[in-house]
Amino acid sequence: MSEFEIMHLVYLVALLVFVAFSLSPMFRANFWRTIQQLMIWGLIFIGVVVVIGSWDNIRSAALPPQVAYSEDGTIEIPKSYDGHFYVTALVNGAEIDFVVDTGASDLVLSQKDAVSAGFDLETLEFHGRAMTANGEVRTAPVRLDSVALGKFDDKNVRARVNGGDLDISLLGMSYLNRFPTITMTRNQLVLSR
Repeated sequence: MSEFEIMHLVYLVALLVFVAFSLSPMFRANFWRTIQQLMIWGLIFIGVVVVIGSWDNIRSAALPPQVAYSEDGTIEIPKSYDGHFYVTALVNGAEIDFVVDTGASDLVLSQKDAVSAGFDLETLEFHGRAMTANGEVRTAPVRLDSVALGKFDDKNVRARVNGGDLDISLLGMSYLNRFPTITMTRNQLVLSR
């Protein structure tokens, strides 16, 4: 609800209270009890309005959207409540959660996910550089034996391991370019091969 809508609601409630008191002498006899009951009903009404207005966010948080894989090679990724597109892929046999990031040049693994995929961080050479929203980070180039997303199992995939703090791995353009058709709508990202 916008600030204007909230103020409009407050005005209407105040107007309703004024009209109710003006029309009924019964209200004047039990003034404070009536005020208390009106406030309770007003809070219930506001609570219902807030829940209805936030229902999409509540539903998305309670039931996270599911990625749909079809037999014809289409992957439908619904937008999450936070506005991002998330997908889970098997990287070298390990389940890795990714955020689809069209602003990232490469498939980028967090250090935690790189370890899950079988890499020893001590042996990686972090000589590459990448500019992120949080500044420059060091990266280590790696080759992934396999990246499985739905029915697609890509071999020998080029990727990078982020040398900085990265909460979730990035499914960047070097991997997304394997899909000839990428369609983004308001609430869904569709990858097709």
